[in-house]
Amino acid sequence: MWDDRSALADLQLDSRERVLDVGCGTGELSRVLASETPGEVVGVDADPDLLAVARDRAGVETVAGDALRLPFPDDSFDLVVCQALLINLPDPVAAVREFRRVSSDLVAAVEPDNAGVSVESTVESESDLAARARRAYLRGVETDVTLGGEGTREAFREAGLSDATTRRHYHTRTVEPPYADRDLHSARRKASGEGLADDRATLLAGDLSVAEYDDLRSDWREMGRAVVEQMSDGEYRRAEVVPFYVTVGSI
Repeated sequence: MWDDRSALADLQLDSRERVLDVGCGTGELSRVLASETPGEVVGVDADPDLLAVARDRAGVETVAGDALRLPFPDDSFDLVVCQALLINLPDPVAAVREFRRVSSDLVAAVEPDNAGVSVESTVESESDLAARARRAYLRGVETDVTLGGEGTREAFREAGLSDATTRRHYHTRTVEPPYADRDLHSARRKASGEGLADDRATLLAGDLSVAEYDDLRSDWREMGRAVVEQMSDGEYRRAEVVPFYVTVGSI
C-alpha cells in the first residue's frame, strides 16, 4: 500500500522519537513507520494473534490494548497514528480523544472512503455486482465506513485537535497472472457465494430484501464461476482502487 509514501509527509516521520500505531493488526503500517522514523515504534492491538505477526513482520514492540483505553500515560508519544481503524468504531471521536491524551504533538489517521471504491475486471459483470453489493453493505453497516478525510477532520475537531490537514492516497489492489494463493482462494469463495454470505446480515440490515439478496448472491456466484474460468485460462485481471485519506492534527 505504501510504495508511494508522499501522502505520509505531514506525519514528519524523520523527526519522530516515539510513535504509536493503534490497531496495528499484522503490522503493515508499523513496518512503514519503523523504516521511516529514527525513533521507536510501538504497535497496540486487542488481538494477541495479530500482535505476534506484527512483531515478526515489522520488528516493533507490541502491546495488547484497547483503542479506547490505551495502556500508556499521558504524552507518552510524539505521534499517534492508526490505519483503517476509525471506520470500524461506533464512536471514532472517543478514540481520537484517547489518541490525543497519549500524544504530545501529532495525531494522524489513515481512513478510507469505502463509498468511493471502484472495480475494473475482465469479467464484465464484476464491476456492477461489486457496486451493487457495496451500496447494500453501506446501507446496512453500523459504523461509518465512508469516513474518509472530511469525516476524520470532523472527528479530530470534536476531539480538540487543531490545524488538521488531509492528503489523499489511492491504493490499487490488483489481481493478475501469476495468481497468488489468496487470489485463487478469493475466486473460489466468489463462485461458492461464501464471501457474500459472510456479509448477509449486514446486507439485509439495510433495505435489501431476502429475495433481492438471493438474486444478488445467485448473480455473484455466476460471476465467480466466470472468474475461476478466466483464471484457469490465465486471462483474469482485476483492479480495485480504494481512496484513503491521511489526516493529521496537532495537540
